[in-house]
Amino acid sequence: MVELLAPAGNFISLRAVFENGADAVYFGLDDYNMRANAKNFGLDDLSEVSRIAQEYGAKTYLCTNIILNERLACELESKLEKISSSEIDGLILSDIGLIEDTVSHGLEAHISVQENVTNSFTLKTLKKLGAKRAILSRELSLREITEITEKSPIETEIFIHGAICMAISGRCFLSYGLYGRSANCGDCLQPCRKNWTLTYEEGDDNVINFSDVEDESFIITASDDGSYRTNFFSPKDMCMIEHIPELMESGVASFKIEGRARSPDYGAMVTGIYREAIDDYQANPHDYEVKGEWMDELTSVFNRGFDTNFYFNTPFETSEDNQSKYIKRDIGQVVNYYNRVKAAEIRIWDDLKIGDKIIIQGKTTGSITHTIDSMQIEGESVDSVEKGSNVAIAMPSKVRENDFIYKLVERNNHDYQ
Repeated sequence: MVELLAPAGNFISLRAVFENGADAVYFGLDDYNMRANAKNFGLDDLSEVSRIAQEYGAKTYLCTNIILNERLACELESKLEKISSSEIDGLILSDIGLIEDTVSHGLEAHISVQENVTNSFTLKTLKKLGAKRAILSRELSLREITEITEKSPIETEIFIHGAICMAISGRCFLSYGLYGRSANCGDCLQPCRKNWTLTYEEGDDNVINFSDVEDESFIITASDDGSYRTNFFSPKDMCMIEHIPELMESGVASFKIEGRARSPDYGAMVTGIYREAIDDYQANPHDYEVKGEWMDELTSVFNRGFDTNFYFNTPFETSEDNQSKYIKRDIGQVVNYYNRVKAAEIRIWDDLKIGDKIIIQGKTTGSITHTIDSMQIEGESVDSVEKGSNVAIAMPSKVRENDFIYKLVERNNHDYQ
């Protein structure tokens, strides 16, 4: 059975992905992972992470996948005993030099995509070193992934959804060159996502187009000042929801969702959709069908447009920015929840009406999306309420005091989340 591996940047996301069917979670340790600008977990948090995962029968993988200098490598090695005692299942490593120490502490060693594993010979070597799994390079086709996996003596893992880096397996120096902030140490400021101005020397016609795409108008846009603007550094997000059968037949052990820096509702939504798709295929592969609402729901959370990365062909389309259908507006907080009547009292600082879609998030609650279908003030049913009110809403799922409430508002083309 394939593992569905989901991201967690904090305890809310952790609970959200488990509630939506994740088999395992991966998360960052402060100072040692590729999302230094996201909220990560400290060494003292690991036991609680393990405890929560065990409630769901799920596994936990800790990211330690930056480039390690001597000081960082020694510090990480000194922390392995405490990591092991917290009952974390494994480490995601970008440095093969720590495989032996990791395994000797009873932890699984998973090799990061940063190692750019592209063939079965590397996998055989990693097996000898003690690795249990390797995340394959994101530049491989699905045909190559299947061939490599068939020959591999260890488990393989691939990304199936989320952001794609412009550089090979994320080994980028653009952020460091421009800002002195190294992507390879988890501190990427993502200049690739910006809108760039393109200039060239007058009379320079020595530009050769090797692309198979004849119409390249998607790359360059003329501006009023005579310059040209482009997002050619910014690829679209990967989305493989329409190709679950092909993924399942590849023999890969784990399907990974990218997104540790994204919101809990993103993790909840994406995990839930892929959980349903995988379960549907496993239950009845011969009659499996892609549901149209899956893609609709995936586009409702943060995305830069979708592509299938290198799995079927070389991607060429670029993305300007977040293309989700909704923006989240912070509108209130939970005051109380009444189990007997399945209702929540909420305090709001924005207007709310029947039919509005909201997200409720909290450390224990995770992330719940709900459409308002019943509201009351002092026992009287109402269709709408104004900001500054306390209102009771029907809420079948348990929420908790001080949980945050967001309203989903349809965006237009000029809105940014």
